[in-house]
Amino acid sequence: MEFKNLQTQITKIFLANLKRDKIKISEDYLMLKINEELGEFMQAYLVHKKKCRPEKYLYSTQSKKEMAKELSDVVGLAFVISKILKIDLEEALTKKWITREWVKKK
Repeated sequence: MEFKNLQTQITKIFLANLKRDKIKISEDYLMLKINEELGEFMQAYLVHKKKCRPEKYLYSTQSKKEMAKELSDVVGLAFVISKILKIDLEEALTKKWITREWVKKK
């Protein structure tokens, strides 16, 4: 699936879920939500690394799946935020990471 199509579909699903749950979208809500999702990813990471209470331990395959699910939430929210803020995320990623246009030269 192409980047922009993926971003559009994720945003559409996210906004539909907010509407279903009667949650008003705002930039503040999105900033809080991505922090919540990052926290959930960090918790999954700690479980995977067994840096948590033993009763939370999971088999490695399950903990890796949980990390993947939570990381997909973080990335998905980044897609949504960029769409709402009208940031071309594909272009930004390219300029930051691929062409290095946005990296300070030493």
